[in-house]
Amino acid sequence: MKKVLVVCGNGLGSSMIVEMNVKAILKDMGKDAEVSHTDLTTAKTEQADLYLGSEDIVGSLDDGSRNVAQLQNLMDKNELREALEQRL
Repeated sequence: MKKVLVVCGNGLGSSMIVEMNVKAILKDMGKDAEVSHTDLTTAKTEQADLYLGSEDIVGSLDDGSRNVAQLQNLMDKNELREALEQRL
């Protein structure tokens, strides 16, 4: 099963909302994945098939080996859906 990790600065508010949106979008797409949220520091030590977050946060995770989707607007469900369709 694929793992999607939603990352924000503190791993609290915004990432929890995005996690719920990701789950709803994946269900609508007919895809199954484990989705969770965390802070940036923890994300650096976790393995995932896709890391999602705002450009200013997850940009530091993009080391060339990770699948990182840098979003301009975390609350834009269309941008989120596009990132999931392209990267999963």
